[in-house]
Amino acid sequence: MNDTQLFAFENDFVVTLRCVPMAVRFKLDQCGVKLSLRQWSRFTRADRQALLMAPCHAPLEVEAYRATLVSLIQVRAGEAAKPLMEAPCGQWNNAEAVPLRIIAHARTIGVSPPDLAAWKSLSVLQRFTLLKLTRDSHDNLNFTPAMIEFGLAEPQPSARRTQRLAAVE
Repeated sequence: MNDTQLFAFENDFVVTLRCVPMAVRFKLDQCGVKLSLRQWSRFTRADRQALLMAPCHAPLEVEAYRATLVSLIQVRAGEAAKPLMEAPCGQWNNAEAVPLRIIAHARTIGVSPPDLAAWKSLSVLQRFTLLKLTRDSHDNLNFTPAMIEFGLAEPQPSARRTQRLAAVE
């Protein structure tokens, strides 16, 4: 599994890693540690890159990742790490059913939800990303761009292009 991938919809901050990329968020859920943007911003660029690239699959890797993260939060942010308040749902691991949360969110914003074949074709990280982008407590502005990037939705023509096309007719 490639859990170091940076997505195109994250392009506005991937060069500096000023925001926590989805690949790192995935690892945070794997190891059960909450990381705030303020804490992330206190990490050096090298710290952020190391967290992105570090493996976090097997139990020993997850424990090593957690230990590194807890240490970085203490050293760079000067505070104790906190556990995630809610346990990760893990629905991204199930390729046999499109989560209802994704179906409902897609319909709410006027995007066709992925069918089962499309859901199965996604990587674990892509499925995780879509689930993260449907949380109630966030703006979720990147849900549609992620759907487009993952080949699950068609890009919408810009308003300017639509206006030009209407003027030509």
